Amino acid sequence: MLDPKVFKAYDVRGIYPAELDEEGAYAIGRAYVEQFGQKRIAVGRDTRLSSPAMAAATIRGAVDAGADVYDVGLVGTEMLYFAVGDLHLDGGIAVTASHNPKEYTGMKIVRRGALPVGGESGLLDIRDRALRGFGEPSGAGQVEEADIWPGYVDRVLSFIDVEAIARLKVVIDAANGMAGVMLPPVLERLPQVETVRYYFEPDGTFPNHEPNPLLPENREFVIERTTAEAADFGVAFDGDADRCFFVDDSGQFVPGDFVTALLAESILAKEPGGKIIYDVRASWSVPDTIERAGGVPLINRVGHAYIKHRMREDGAVFGGEVSGHYYFRDFYQADSGVIPFLLLLELVSRKGQKLSEILRPFTERYFITGELNTPVPDVDLKLQELKERFASEGEVSHLDGISIEAEDWHFNVRPSNTEPLLRLNLEARSKERMEEKRDEVLEVIRA
Repeated sequence: MLDPKVFKAYDVRGIYPAELDEEGAYAIGRAYVEQFGQKRIAVGRDTRLSSPAMAAATIRGAVDAGADVYDVGLVGTEMLYFAVGDLHLDGGIAVTASHNPKEYTGMKIVRRGALPVGGESGLLDIRDRALRGFGEPSGAGQVEEADIWPGYVDRVLSFIDVEAIARLKVVIDAANGMAGVMLPPVLERLPQVETVRYYFEPDGTFPNHEPNPLLPENREFVIERTTAEAADFGVAFDGDADRCFFVDDSGQFVPGDFVTALLAESILAKEPGGKIIYDVRASWSVPDTIERAGGVPLINRVGHAYIKHRMREDGAVFGGEVSGHYYFRDFYQADSGVIPFLLLLELVSRKGQKLSEILRPFTERYFITGELNTPVPDVDLKLQELKERFASEGEVSHLDGISIEAEDWHFNVRPSNTEPLLRLNLEARSKERMEEKRDEVLEVIRA
């Protein structure tokens, strides 16, 4: 089964086996190699119950198209990116449905250098080729198991000074996903960090909660445990562990904008004058912090494919998205969940302050709504209405959806890639102003 709708803007995702099964996985693996002429690729998989069979079918398809496949086994998505870059391969496929519920399967596909294959960079060509079907296999590649673990652990730890890490206590919620597999060999090298570990057992049924910490209901547990354990901070990972989300010592969720600002500050201390990319939804805290730390802030449209391309184009050292994706030049411009966790350990250690204290300059100055989603019947019409209503109040940008920037407040409204939704992110210089303008903009969106 290969339902065409499983091909999304950035990856492949669908319900197993109703929308995507082993036959579809074989077709995608084969079409990928035939489309791009790959000679050597890596294939890895997450902890979902369907993933071993789906990965095996993907490998068969790639082999039948003539590629040699390095089977890297059970790995987080960022480890697949690392394998492609470190082994100088032509590309790779991570069999994963990321943060989606347990019934989903999917794939994240990259080319040489871990460059993503998305809707505007070849994924739809793979779809069309896979749906057409195939004749006799055109080649017979080889399959080889590859152990990338030692190199991966060394690489992520190279982002910090291990000796600088203080005695900290951290709560970690791995959500029964890939973080529970990936973190132990990293944490072994940080014996001074006391970790209180929850749901580290990989279990593709996700028995405790969905592996999507962006949803507030899935953060309740890590928030409760962080305060109950009197931890320095808490961290929750999504299903394939390429995103992490933080809770400070007081139990407050740390927005992705503020995490981007903190990570930028940390990286610029080591890379003075570096370029940092952030997305259009972000708080003013991000460019303000980058400039104060001597860096160059570069605003960009949302989406990992766009940010990774921009990082290569402009030689940026780091990129961050509000949604919890953080990208590193020295990690093949790829996103990682483990590296931000390590950098925050280092930042808190060096500053010698509680995370809530480190964040206070942000929480007292920048007042953000978070992302507010509203279904609308006509996306384009509503965007035009927003422009007509608010263009007179500030500078207008159409970089991604519509953004209005006034002196004491700004917003971005952008359409969803997959649903008839508008997503609002708004910020103001005071809580009262934020609430006032939030209600004004929502009134137009929801009218």
